[in-house]
Amino acid sequence: MQAGLRKWLWAPVACLGLWPVPALSQSPAVSRNLSQNLEACKAGREPCDPSKLSAPQAAAAALARHARNVTNCRNGFDSCDPSKLSAPEATALAVANHQRNVSDCNGGISSCDHSKLTPAEARDCSAAERARNIADCKDGVGSCDPSKLNSSEAGAVHAAREQLNASDCKKGTGLCNPAQLTSSETKDVVAAENQRNTQNCRNGWNECNHSQLTPADAKQTAFAEQQRNLAACKAGQETCDYTKLNAPEAKTLADAEHRRNYAACLKGYGYCDTSRLTVSETHSMQPTGH
Repeated sequence: MQAGLRKWLWAPVACLGLWPVPALSQSPAVSRNLSQNLEACKAGREPCDPSKLSAPQAAAAALARHARNVTNCRNGFDSCDPSKLSAPEATALAVANHQRNVSDCNGGISSCDHSKLTPAEARDCSAAERARNIADCKDGVGSCDPSKLNSSEAGAVHAAREQLNASDCKKGTGLCNPAQLTSSETKDVVAAENQRNTQNCRNGWNECNHSQLTPADAKQTAFAEQQRNLAACKAGQETCDYTKLNAPEAKTLADAEHRRNYAACLKGYGYCDTSRLTVSETHSMQPTGH
């Protein structure tokens, strides 16, 4: 009786001893390799080994491949395989492709396929192309086709181009054509050029022509240049021209430099030239005996 009971109790234990435990026997390196293989299969990379995938991993990899194919088809990539799309996915792709083509046609993009437009979409596209051509002609860009303009549009374009040319001339841009200016526009352009030149001279900019300044502007420019040079000298900048300082400015600058040198020598901070100190300043720096 006891022998039979003992046999009955050991039977499940023996069965448990035969149960496979692959998860417990895997080393960290093996687990890492299996994980990397799964990621490669999901991403569709070459190192993928499908034979090493478990059933759930194979399903996850297949799902990832399908999602990637849907994305490729939506983006119009050559790697798209339409035969692997479900019916709803194929319909959604067709709708997206049609909308993208309509957008390309309305935007004047070369990938536009006019043959795939509905009659209403074709009319809208034609209107968009006409409006775009008018805008290009008004702006003077190379894509303008004057032959597609009617008389009214051509008149509006001519007026816009004249206004654009006058604006360019006033701003001093390279697109200005002085020959196309009216007498009134020429006066405005000359006034704008003089104002721009005066500002350049006062600010010390390179594009300054002193010969075009009026006597009053020349006087103000000279004063601005003098103040700018004095500020540069006070700051010790290399742009300072000491020869352009008048007597009061030179004295003021010399006094300020003398005070700076004495303070540097007295405190021991900054550049000090003891040879420039007065006798009293030199004595004041000597320690007194007790």
